[in-house]
Amino acid sequence: MRITSGEYKNRQLFVPEGDFIRPTSDRMRQSIFNILRHPKWDDTFDLDGARVLDIFCGSGSLGLEALSNGASHCTFIDQDVRTVRNNTGFVPEGGFEVIQSSALSLKQGNSDIGLVFMDPPYRQNFVEPTLQKLIDNQWLLDKAIVIVECEKGLDINCDFELLDTRSQSQSDLYFFRYNKTGQ
Repeated sequence: MRITSGEYKNRQLFVPEGDFIRPTSDRMRQSIFNILRHPKWDDTFDLDGARVLDIFCGSGSLGLEALSNGASHCTFIDQDVRTVRNNTGFVPEGGFEVIQSSALSLKQGNSDIGLVFMDPPYRQNFVEPTLQKLIDNQWLLDKAIVIVECEKGLDINCDFELLDTRSQSQSDLYFFRYNKTGQ
């Protein structure tokens, strides 16, 4: 696995053997970042300078791809942070933070996250409670983009604006926008 574009293009990322980490494929990450650069929805989102949250981060591939493509900071959150810590060695100090935590135990945020990547374990009912936790604990800027990668066919019921959906292999991608005033 490698970073596919930007400043850190072709940097190899460590992913341990086994099935406890299911990293987002190179192809899926390329699709995500192409959609962010050229959205079909009317949007003012700009990855340059964005503060990013990579929750259920595993290897950290999505957040690292965002940093490689101009994001200013990424907060990585997972219960097991050994792999992401191993993969952040080339990122300048101050460009990231690693938090060891369950998504459902998130502490209060700073309302400064403009982009969220969420790739929870499949079939464990984490998506909707985690989205609600991000709202309740004030992690998100108004108009933040939230990208959820989940098992194919999952019905997500939330208070976010659905912008786009895509399917690849065994996964569905949902692109949401958080509208603070709509809460």
